Amino acid sequence: MSRELFRIPVWRLDEFIKNHLIPDTAFLADFRADVDFISAFLMDRCFQGATHPVRVSRVVMGGSYDEHTALKGRSEANMVVFLNNLTSFEEQLKRRGEFIEEIQEHLCQLQQEEQFREKFEVRRSEQPNARSLSFKLSYPEFQQEVEFDVQPAHDVLYELRNLQHFDPSNYSKIYAQLIHECTTLEKEGEFSICFTDLHQSFLTQRAPKLWNLIRLTKHWYQLCEEKLRQPLPPRYALELLTIYAWECGVISTMELHTAQCFRTVLELITKYGYLRVYWTWCYDFKHEFRDYLYGQLQKHSPLILDPADPTRNVAGSDLLAWELLAREAQYWLKSTFFRAADLSFVNAWQVSPEKQECVFL
Repeated sequence: MSRELFRIPVWRLDEFIKNHLIPDTAFLADFRADVDFISAFLMDRCFQGATHPVRVSRVVMGGSYDEHTALKGRSEANMVVFLNNLTSFEEQLKRRGEFIEEIQEHLCQLQQEEQFREKFEVRRSEQPNARSLSFKLSYPEFQQEVEFDVQPAHDVLYELRNLQHFDPSNYSKIYAQLIHECTTLEKEGEFSICFTDLHQSFLTQRAPKLWNLIRLTKHWYQLCEEKLRQPLPPRYALELLTIYAWECGVISTMELHTAQCFRTVLELITKYGYLRVYWTWCYDFKHEFRDYLYGQLQKHSPLILDPADPTRNVAGSDLLAWELLAREAQYWLKSTFFRAADLSFVNAWQVSPEKQECVFL
């Protein structure tokens, strides 16, 4: 499929997404069942009989994977193993190696028990202080495979996650603690997985049309990975750029044109040196950490603040990676790919790379 997207007329992009990018519903059903089984297995086995109070409170899929935006073929997923009875983010950091070793031991046991029809392969970490471990599930029947990145996390939202209504003010104390510990430890962005629930809510409340646009962006990113074979900006940064382009473009035009949104995302990538994107959905500038947020927005571009973690710049700091991706985006923008049926070029939405909103009034 490496060249197939490039040959698709832009007026058939929605058809391409439906036929080539959305996974089979039968696969998704099998996948959900397998994830539920692995999650229950870890909750049942990990730390049972341990003298310390830490236990697995729940297991949640997060990060770059969401079944609303999962891709047909090859997908990547984050499996977050939430732990309760931790006292701080720092404790998660200090005991990460211990937690990963415990999780890995039981996943290896699960692999030996051979309880899956699919191929289940755990990959042992070679690093003594690895941030995560990984395993892969393969589904030959659907020509689908999913790479899992497994990470332990402090369940800092444990007491709030059962609230019926989302209220950002409930999270102000947690964010204050997060900012304090991150700045003290010099580990900004280190604990974003602790807010996986909020990442999920940020995406699942969107329109299905946007989910498919994110699929298209992720597929294009995979094509760039295959072609360039060099480090690129984080995939999640492009997902957030797609959401940002959608929010700005649809509000200004009220049109739902797939090609226009995709072109807007590529144009934003070429303007990476000016990106300054953020949301005030989970946190805002009315709390005691207002000065910290103001300081975040003064940092060098590209800047894409994690909508659930104000300490994390999702864009990263690798300017060479952005330059490589920008060149590829420019190549697509100048090609015939964006020509409409009348041979005119599809126009992008007028979206500024810097969010146009005064937040300090």
